[in-house]
Amino acid sequence: MQPTLLVLAAGIGSRYGGLKQIDPVGPSGEIIIDYSIYDAIRAGFGKVVFVIRKDIEQTFRECIGRRFESRINTEYAF
Repeated sequence: MQPTLLVLAAGIGSRYGGLKQIDPVGPSGEIIIDYSIYDAIRAGFGKVVFVIRKDIEQTFRECIGRRFESRINTEYAF
């Protein structure tokens, strides 16, 4: 049985002023979660569960979740 990666990404970041989870940080526009999930897939994880707030679900799925759904079993918890 492959392990599951839990990604806690619920916060909007009131001091930051937006969804910090979707702002690019890498040289090709990668976001921090890209690095975490890439490493998890290489380490043998078989599922990722994003722990998010229900009110950001649609934006999160469009900007982040769909990037991984074809590469790893992806679920959401609220």
